[in-house]
Amino acid sequence: MASITSKELSALEDQLNYEQVLVKKYRTFAGQCTDPQLRTKCEQVAARHQDHFNRLMNHLS
Repeated sequence: MASITSKELSALEDQLNYEQVLVKKYRTFAGQCTDPQLRTKCEQVAARHQDHFNRLMNHLS
């Protein structure tokens, strides 16, 4: 694998942080929802961002 530049690493770190924030927000939203359909949608969005986070982490290892 080719090495990444410090600028690319910084961008990856930023994106990882964004994804983590989104996972936490949507999990919080899901926990506060009383509408089951809305709760499910929030859980799905949280899972999607968790997947994004995991994929980015795989590129670093």
